[in-house]
Amino acid sequence: MGDLPEGVTRGMYPFSGKYLRVRDGLRMHYLDEGSGRPVLMLHGNPSWSFYYRDLALALRDSRRVVVPDHIGCGLSDKPGDDRYDYTLNNRVEDIGALVDSLGLKEKITLVVHDWGGMIGFAWAVRNPERVEKLVVLNTAAFFLPSSKTFPAALALVRTPLGALLVRGFNAFARGAAWVGCKRRRMPSALRAAYAAPYDSWANRIATLRFVEDIPLGHADRSYSVVSETQDRLPLLEGKPMLVCWGPKDFVFDRHFLSEWRRRFPSAEVREFPDCGHYILEDAKEEVIPLVKEFILRP
Repeated sequence: MGDLPEGVTRGMYPFSGKYLRVRDGLRMHYLDEGSGRPVLMLHGNPSWSFYYRDLALALRDSRRVVVPDHIGCGLSDKPGDDRYDYTLNNRVEDIGALVDSLGLKEKITLVVHDWGGMIGFAWAVRNPERVEKLVVLNTAAFFLPSSKTFPAALALVRTPLGALLVRGFNAFARGAAWVGCKRRRMPSALRAAYAAPYDSWANRIATLRFVEDIPLGHADRSYSVVSETQDRLPLLEGKPMLVCWGPKDFVFDRHFLSEWRRRFPSAEVREFPDCGHYILEDAKEEVIPLVKEFILRP
């Protein structure tokens, strides 16, 4: 693996990553740790595989842990719009290409957060027979709940001023790290690590394109993928599911949690009332053992 971004040490991220060439020769970076039944962990925006570092370490002695960086994120290539179309469907196809390239024959446990939920569940409803279990961490696999107003911060990002703030000043990655933990403020070194891959105007393209790709109406490019995924969620109803949730999330709040409960009434739900978006940071000591026990459960 190449050099880590400035501010991220080997002690913080003690892995030797690999690369897969996806569309147009672009390199997708991913971790492939341990052996056994596969666990696929999908991050969201504006984070990267760093989010799952402690969970990967906790599981790699008993499972094969695969953690990609989406194109434009983390240690993956960060192409311009001329080389990559930053849409949900491409994200789903990239994950499919990774899974197929690794020859994962056993059923997969999916762990998803933020955009990773929409990407992972879109893949899962297309391949329900390949899914063993599901771990849901502050995310969605459906449209904005009817009780929820589109968050003001995301609306701002979708304006010209917001785009300037995101790409010119890394406002989204830095801002998410600042407000993402509610129980205790994320230490400055960790906040810097989350933002580290997004160190220039060019390298911040995905953090903006993800927000622009949130479908709010039929004309939006990813609307059909979300619609298809939402409609096919019943295909996953029989899968064991663990939901760990920080309700003080600035986006994925109690409205989204209620929707998960409604759609998957048999899911195990663990709520951490004083926690926010980055639940694996905010409640690490509680959530990681819960997730590990759930995944290793026969």
